[in-house]
Amino acid sequence: MSLKYAVLAALLEGEASGYELSKTFDVSLANFWAATPQQLYRELERLAGDGLVQARTVEQQRRPNKRMFTLTAAGRAELSAFAAEPPKRPTAIRDELLIKVQAMDGGDPDVTRALIEERMGWARGKLDRYRRLRDGLLGGRTEDEFLRTSDRVGPYLTLMGGICFEEDNLRWCERVLAVLEQRRDSTAPRPDRPARAAER
Repeated sequence: MSLKYAVLAALLEGEASGYELSKTFDVSLANFWAATPQQLYRELERLAGDGLVQARTVEQQRRPNKRMFTLTAAGRAELSAFAAEPPKRPTAIRDELLIKVQAMDGGDPDVTRALIEERMGWARGKLDRYRRLRDGLLGGRTEDEFLRTSDRVGPYLTLMGGICFEEDNLRWCERVLAVLEQRRDSTAPRPDRPARAAER
């Protein structure tokens, strides 16, 4: 999937500047699609050139002028057509940490343990952020009430996907740490072994 559709989807929330969109990506879309501000600005200009978004300049005093972007009818139609298409390929995991775990045998298990603990810290941080965002979306409503009555549920459903992903991440990390601990215990020398060796 290109960045194009992620930007169009973000603009469903309403008019936004490039800076505001970058914040939206950091908070709302980071759980499934990452982009740098530079990539966003380039994509917005490309979409404006294609007629999928409309740009207007807002003059500001004491600050540089800013460009505000909105979806055009053509942009909405393009996004609707994209949303109706099946994905071109299934999701594939591509994670450098998994390569390191794959290659861990024969190395220092404490190094692997430290990498897993670092990943757990990242996952917990993301979960905290996603859960705060979820509370903000709910605005005091129950999840069932929100999903029944809200005008838009797409952002909430993708947020649920991000939460589930990080919860699974944590469960996997906890399992890896448990295996490492179990293996350390099973290979640790026992106090009675030297004595028995002496008896022989």
